[in-house]
Amino acid sequence: MPQSLAKVYLHIVFGTKNRQNFILESIRVELQSYIVGILSKTGSYTTELYSNPDHIHILCTLPRTITMANLVATIKVSSSKWLKSNGLSQFDWQDGYAIFSVSASKVDNIKQYIQNQVIHHGTVSFKDELRDFFKQYAVDYDERYVWD
Repeated sequence: MPQSLAKVYLHIVFGTKNRQNFILESIRVELQSYIVGILSKTGSYTTELYSNPDHIHILCTLPRTITMANLVATIKVSSSKWLKSNGLSQFDWQDGYAIFSVSASKVDNIKQYIQNQVIHHGTVSFKDELRDFFKQYAVDYDERYVWD
C-alpha cells in the first residue's frame, strides 16, 4: 500500500484547574470555535465539542502524524493562552486529561452524549461522569491524582 491511512476517533475530557467555573456562556462558543481551529491545524477533524463551565468534551480524529499526548497539549496550551488573552488571566486547565478511543459505530452515540451535556450535568457531576467513563473503559485510576 503506497499510503498510510487511518481514522481513529478520540473522546477527550479535561477540566479546569480545581474545577473552577471559568468557561462562562459569554465566551463558550468562541472558545469552542478556537479549539476547532486548533484541531484543524493539527490535521484533526472535530466531530463534536462542548465546553462546560468546569470541563470540556471533544470528539475528534487523531491525526496519524501526532501522538495523543501532543494533541491534547496543543489544545490545552493554545486555548489557555487564548482564554488568558480574553480576560481570564487566572485561567488554567488541570494538569491531566482523560482520553478514550471511540469505535466508528459509536461515534453518533458519543456525539449525542456531548450535545446533551447541559441536561446530563443537571443531575451528574463532572467527577461522577468521569468515574463512570473510567468504569466503562476499565481504566485503573487513583482518586488522589485525578483531580487537581
